[in-house]
Amino acid sequence: MTRGLAPHPATRWVIGIAIVGLFAIPIVSMAEYTLRDVDGHSLVHWASLFDPANAAKYRPIWIGLGNSVVLAVVSVGIVLFLLAPTMVLVALRFPGLRRSFEFLVLLPITIPAIVLVVGLAPIYLAIGRTFGTGVWTLAFAYGITVLPFAYRAIQSSMEATDVTTLAEAARSLGAPWPTVLLRVLAPNLRPGLIAASLISVAVVLGEYTIASLLNRQNLQTALVVVGKQDPYASVILSLLALVFAFVLLLVIGRAARRPMRAARRPMKEVRP
Repeated sequence: MTRGLAPHPATRWVIGIAIVGLFAIPIVSMAEYTLRDVDGHSLVHWASLFDPANAAKYRPIWIGLGNSVVLAVVSVGIVLFLLAPTMVLVALRFPGLRRSFEFLVLLPITIPAIVLVVGLAPIYLAIGRTFGTGVWTLAFAYGITVLPFAYRAIQSSMEATDVTTLAEAARSLGAPWPTVLLRVLAPNLRPGLIAASLISVAVVLGEYTIASLLNRQNLQTALVVVGKQDPYASVILSLLALVFAFVLLLVIGRAARRPMRAARRPMKEVRP
């Protein structure tokens, strides 16, 4: 049997080791930098981050982290309760608008963040007068930023699921639309919804430009402020953010494999 264009196993190993090294070298260097001390290497910089005596020094980080968590929750809410139902509505009732809707949703990925801020600045003046200048209002801009990533994740699950047949079958049995959406379609779209939510969280936690230009404080802007006083703290938290993103990818992979494992299980025979 011919291999065709498939690379040799040794070539795959070389490519895999090169890619792992490309990502591992900067991460290991960051970890080694945080362990540097006058006498060699120690955990003194990690311990100082949680030392109560340095609470005032590192307070902007914890405030920024709390703000980023709030923004992530609101952004995930926009994805789950606004984007996902709209995608289902377009797929079921307005399939002819799919291309136009996809173009609009993917458009933010082509617009630089600084250009997006210039367009949103007048809007945020009106938002500030109406809803106040709380940090949670930044979620409107983040909701636009995460649209392309969340859309592709949810759309992949929708393409793997016959949404139209499931909805028509549920409606023919008398299920109302909320039941169709929450109890019929949502469980089948769970991998895409989970992936979209976790990707949205990762994007929000790593965003700096929009928050900085709109004069809001989040995790990344706080890292810049604290990094000017203690560069070790900013590197430590950046390293933890990378670990958190890696854990998110593992969660996405496990969530996506569970439905496939359940589908492969043989159905048990029903005994009379």
